[in-house]
Amino acid sequence: MSLRPTLDFLLYDWLHAERLQERARYADHSRETFDAVLDTCERIARDKYAPFNRLVDTEEPRAVDDGQGGLKVVLPQATHEAHKAYVASGMVSAAQDYEEGGMQLPYTIEAAANAFFAVASVSIGSSLLTKGNANLLMVHGTEMQKQVFARNEFAGRFTGTMCLSEPQAGSSLSDITTRATPDGADFERDPLGPRFRLKGNKMWISAGENELGENIVHLVLAKIPGPDGKLIPGTRGISLFIVPKKLVGTDGQLTGERNDVALAGLNHKLGWRGTTNTLLNFGEGTYPVRGGAGAIGYLVGKPHEGLRCMFHMMNEARIGIGMAATALGLAGYQASLDYAKNRPQGRPVGPAGKDPAQPQVRIVEHADVKRMLLAQKSYGEGALALMLYCALLVDEQKTGTPEQADEARLLLEVLTPIAKSWPSEWCLEANSLAIQVHGGYGYTRDFPVEQYWRDNRLNMIHEGTHGIQAADLLGRKVLMEGGKGLQLVAGRINATIERALQRADLAEDATALAQALQRVGAATRAAWATGDASAALANAVPYMQAFGHVVLAWIWLDLMLTVPAAAAGRSPMQVGRLQAGRYFFRYELPRVAAWLPVVESRDTTCLDMPEDAF
Repeated sequence: MSLRPTLDFLLYDWLHAERLQERARYADHSRETFDAVLDTCERIARDKYAPFNRLVDTEEPRAVDDGQGGLKVVLPQATHEAHKAYVASGMVSAAQDYEEGGMQLPYTIEAAANAFFAVASVSIGSSLLTKGNANLLMVHGTEMQKQVFARNEFAGRFTGTMCLSEPQAGSSLSDITTRATPDGADFERDPLGPRFRLKGNKMWISAGENELGENIVHLVLAKIPGPDGKLIPGTRGISLFIVPKKLVGTDGQLTGERNDVALAGLNHKLGWRGTTNTLLNFGEGTYPVRGGAGAIGYLVGKPHEGLRCMFHMMNEARIGIGMAATALGLAGYQASLDYAKNRPQGRPVGPAGKDPAQPQVRIVEHADVKRMLLAQKSYGEGALALMLYCALLVDEQKTGTPEQADEARLLLEVLTPIAKSWPSEWCLEANSLAIQVHGGYGYTRDFPVEQYWRDNRLNMIHEGTHGIQAADLLGRKVLMEGGKGLQLVAGRINATIERALQRADLAEDATALAQALQRVGAATRAAWATGDASAALANAVPYMQAFGHVVLAWIWLDLMLTVPAAAAGRSPMQVGRLQAGRYFFRYELPRVAAWLPVVESRDTTCLDMPEDAF
């Protein structure tokens, strides 16, 4: 089973992505150039990624002596080859301007192309953080920072990270203690930006140490002490710094000096084992540099505005994580569907099935196995449609009229927590069902589905946990600008409902979605009826689950509208799409009614639970 037919349908028959060539930025493109990019990425993913997915899971990154008093990471050769092929394809800089060496490729096509790599081996990766790092610098960096760091990342010479969390702080960025102090009296005269010395520790840094490129560009959140030498409490004191692993000159060439960024250890993870995850020490004297104490870092943007800058990268990463979760759900679906079509077991229900002399049937013929496959299909393909819809909004924001761009911005604000969290939860459930379809074999390492589940379990945690996404959605996104973004999402959903009501075969589903949407709106108002944030947010996760299911039901209803109303002549792919949508409306949308009562009543069961009662 290939991902390509589904991508082609979503891109061209549903989203009509070829119309993007009507925008001046994409005028040189056509469906032929889009297809050429998809063909190239599909081939690289098939040849350089997929065959080594199990290898990078079993041959984890390991730390060895680097001969300089510190540690370095050794990765399988397959990872190096995959990285080289990805860089050579031009995909790192695909969305950049021609003047930057890019293709000016729509983000919609880039996102679709990257799905091939994530399905083949999400653990090997496709430079997600490097691109996000460089994109941030292109927005918030100085011209020199763009030239020296961002453009070398796009060219594949350097890789990039984001260094936010700390061992004692985790997701609570207001509690970070990494400190940045001006490097001498003339710290503001460095052509690479105001130069600081950083000291602190960062945890959970993906790709924090590797030799895939010549250098690693760390984007580090740290606090500049006030006049009294103390760190400013909360997030107000956070600034953002470029801290390269190796120092570079203004020409972008390495100076030969190692910055004081040291690998303290590797985190040995449940999944995503092919991606190095590190604890890094900044400025602890492992690699003393230029006679001073601390790692050299260059300020990005203005002091104390680091979190605002970093959110540019974090939001991009969150959409990328949603796509990774989606791809893993689809990979498990493909594997379990293939297994179900080939595994004989049992006999049909009914009189004929009681005869042991009758031949066994393949398990795909059993209703409960079909249920599990339909669930996976509805989760995975629905999530993929949502991710590409969000990607199209990114293009709309970049190239639309001012009104279109602002509308796309608001829609993305509301949908981003869903785009990150919904696939992370429900495509994980798809992976669990893929194991179940395999039965006992699924619980062994002889089949890939157990790895897909392990890999996917991370996605509810990193780049903002499930609870953080829920608090962001209910606590900020649905309220911002007087609820305008929520109104826009509701408007899009209602437009699809109106179209579906005109079709007898979809009217029942349209009505169910309308009722669920009204329930979410009422729950939003009820949650904030007293203005008590602690009560409103006590059930933010059930709210997000309900909201997400309404969004996915909308996506499926819109997809079902592409299927001809007359049953005669429908292709198998169209029948499958209609059945998956019906599954979602019959089996999934009713969950909304179970999730929302605690939100509407501002139930405090969880909030009131005494610690000693656990």
